Amino acid sequence: MPLASNISEDSAPVLSRPPAASSSSRRAPGALRRLMNNRNVLGALFMIPAAVLLIFFLTYPLGLGVWLGLTDTKIGRAGEFIGLDNFRSLWNDDVLWLSVTNTLLYTSVACFLKFALGLWLALLLNRNIIFKSAIRAIMLLPFIAPTVLTALVFWWLYDPQFSIISWSLQKMGLIHGYIDFLGNPNAARASLIAANVWRGIPFVAISLLAGLQTIPVTLYEAATLDGATRWQMFRNVTYPLLTPIIAVVMTFSVLFTFTDFQLVYAITRGGPMNATHLMATLSFQRAIAGGQLAEGAAISTMMIPFLVAAILFSFFGLQRRRWQQGGADT
Repeated sequence: MPLASNISEDSAPVLSRPPAASSSSRRAPGALRRLMNNRNVLGALFMIPAAVLLIFFLTYPLGLGVWLGLTDTKIGRAGEFIGLDNFRSLWNDDVLWLSVTNTLLYTSVACFLKFALGLWLALLLNRNIIFKSAIRAIMLLPFIAPTVLTALVFWWLYDPQFSIISWSLQKMGLIHGYIDFLGNPNAARASLIAANVWRGIPFVAISLLAGLQTIPVTLYEAATLDGATRWQMFRNVTYPLLTPIIAVVMTFSVLFTFTDFQLVYAITRGGPMNATHLMATLSFQRAIAGGQLAEGAAISTMMIPFLVAAILFSFFGLQRRRWQQGGADT
């Protein structure tokens, strides 16, 4: 008989089987898959790189600024910890309180004007008008132009001898002499606000226009059938649905305006007689030009509560409109 026939079935080699997977190892891939399909987890993972960069480039400078405000550091000399002495001395500084007043006035008036004019432009450009696309592109020019270049243009417009504004008003017979835009404290403050408004309107207008584009047209059609006027449609349809966009846009507008430095410093450098100093420009003058790094850092630290208040205002304003994302108002 052949050799193969002498091999019994019992003596045949048995192929080894892999060990059965444990229940915990079977559950692991499924749990990991469910975890990766969670939108909140994915969102957190995607935000980790940006969070690391923000912590490294923002948190460290902020912490260093707060620490310098608690020392007596000067340019070229390491300081020692003195606690709140810088803040106590600044509390009795009249120039500081003038800069605080200027900053609050500058921010409130400029942001109000930018919102009002920006909303008006957004509503206008949301209609079917001729050359709408060209007007939208041209409207962005003030915002994309370099800040220093804008400041130089306005500095020329406000020049006491060669101002085109004064020359035009003289030719129209409205004034008899050149206006001292930057020599008078009140005129200088108004001139800076006008420059900031001109530069900031495009950001507000384009952002609100994007929000207007998301409002369904059917809502306006239903309101028209109900006999609503334009004001009623704006009050009951446009404004409620635009509130989240307004909250975000105005938060950024307040932050940008409150911390404005380049425009003010390039036009007036805080003059005349410190009349146009903002907290940002005064901090730079004390820290860099004056050499008092600790005092300048203390002034910058005093800006933090105002900025946090603006952010919290936006946050709670958004929370009140959660129903637009499918939730309930809080």
